[in-house]
Amino acid sequence: MLHILAATLGLLAHRASAHGGAGNYTVGDTWYPGYDPYGPADQATAPWTVQRSWISNIPIFESNNISLACNFPGAPAQTSIPITAGENITAVYYSWVHTVGPMIAWMADCGGDCKTFDAAGAEWFKIGEKGLLDGTIEEGMWFQRAFVNWDGGGSLWPETVPSSLRPGKYLIRHEIISLHSANKPQWYPECAHLEVKGNGTGFPGKEYMASIPGVYSMDQPEINIDIYAPGVANQTTYKIPGPPVWKG
Repeated sequence: MLHILAATLGLLAHRASAHGGAGNYTVGDTWYPGYDPYGPADQATAPWTVQRSWISNIPIFESNNISLACNFPGAPAQTSIPITAGENITAVYYSWVHTVGPMIAWMADCGGDCKTFDAAGAEWFKIGEKGLLDGTIEEGMWFQRAFVNWDGGGSLWPETVPSSLRPGKYLIRHEIISLHSANKPQWYPECAHLEVKGNGTGFPGKEYMASIPGVYSMDQPEINIDIYAPGVANQTTYKIPGPPVWKG
């Protein structure tokens, strides 16, 4: 039944993402609908809701904004996406237009039911990150540029839940940081609930963990950046801020 609902209700999220937001998620052949900030008001309490609510596709501009965790208001979802450690989860975006900046996938252990978990107090770890693939910071091929789908179809962002991760209830957070405006970074985060299954016993150590907000600062040159400035525009490397990716 959830599979049928997901395939149908996934259309709701199509128009929600014109400026920035994960519209749907897929695991294998199953689609799960994201929250549509411009859709029906009863989504937040709908039994199929797997994504935490967010009310606007306007970006977040402050590195210390409390909404940086799961966007505003970040109210918990009603259910979780079932996934086995080692499987891919794909976030589907529609009409994404920005092309410069990193994309980072994070997870956090809810320590129980994610419906009662405060994302602002979470300890997050990266499961994947994608940045500058080739060329220069200003004009090169970022994954964010390659990710854009100009024909109106979904832009797909797959990441793998580490195969050794211990089972449990988790948040997954997809974050795009757009750097096209000089010294004015734009954050686009969304969170969904996962129920991870499997036989793993692994979990990242402290060196992989970060607080959100807290991990970013306008003192960081990778965040407070003018990609058009001499000495920056032609650089061919970009260090994605935050801790290293935990691969299990």
